[in-house]
Amino acid sequence: MSTKLVAAGIAAAATVILASASLFTVSQTQQALVVQLGEPKRTIQEPGLHAKIPFVQNVVFLDARVLDVDPPVEQVILADQKRLEVDAFARYRIKDPLKFYQSVGNEMVAEQRLAATVNSALRRVLGSATLLNVLSKERVKVMSDIKAQVNLEAAGFGVEIVDVRIRRADLPDATSQAVYERMRSEREREAREARAQGNEQAQQIRSRAERERTVILAEAQRDSQVLRGEGDNQAIRILAESAGKSPDFYAFYRSLDAYKAAMKGENTQMVLSPDSDFFRYFNGTGTVTKR
Repeated sequence: MSTKLVAAGIAAAATVILASASLFTVSQTQQALVVQLGEPKRTIQEPGLHAKIPFVQNVVFLDARVLDVDPPVEQVILADQKRLEVDAFARYRIKDPLKFYQSVGNEMVAEQRLAATVNSALRRVLGSATLLNVLSKERVKVMSDIKAQVNLEAAGFGVEIVDVRIRRADLPDATSQAVYERMRSEREREAREARAQGNEQAQQIRSRAERERTVILAEAQRDSQVLRGEGDNQAIRILAESAGKSPDFYAFYRSLDAYKAAMKGENTQMVLSPDSDFFRYFNGTGTVTKR
């Protein structure tokens, strides 16, 4: 009885070992290659329980998720001869496990190859772009071109490039200082031109205003002379008519004007004879004929 139990136990253990060597599980984040004596036999991209020949075949698991590759910072020369230190990254997915295994073997080697590929594409595409292209809305097209070139080469590794992005693009320190100095000189030149144009316009406005002022003053003086002449003419005419109608009243009116002109000051002193003709209207000798 004990011999049968031992045999049954050995058989069960052998069955378990055989089953464990024959069955394997592929999770949702994985894909697998069944390799027999180093030669790939089968590709498995569906998750679940799968079988293989025990002790003869083994399984190579590969990641089915989107993976990152972070190449080192690359210095590139743009089309306008400006240097940029570009820090980029890419995301990829293993699309063909068999080709991936045959070309690069594992993810570590794949990341090294893809990093070199990304930097090579960066140099090619950015070499035909300007700094304005990189910093403006055209950057989207630049990144699309880089992604297309990386995808073209990465297809030989059995991977698909999901995205390529420039994390940071900086000018080298020496270039940054040179660009800063050039920008400052350009702004100073524009400021000088703006001030010169402003001074020229101000001078034109002042000249035009002075000319208009001169014209306005000349016209005003002309009009005032005309009005003054008309007023004097009308005054002379009125005085002449008054003198003709009442000579005595006209004489009296002229005497009042003479008094007014002679006694302007507050302390005016005059030494005259009381019966002089100048004060004849004060001593009753002057007469005014009423009409």
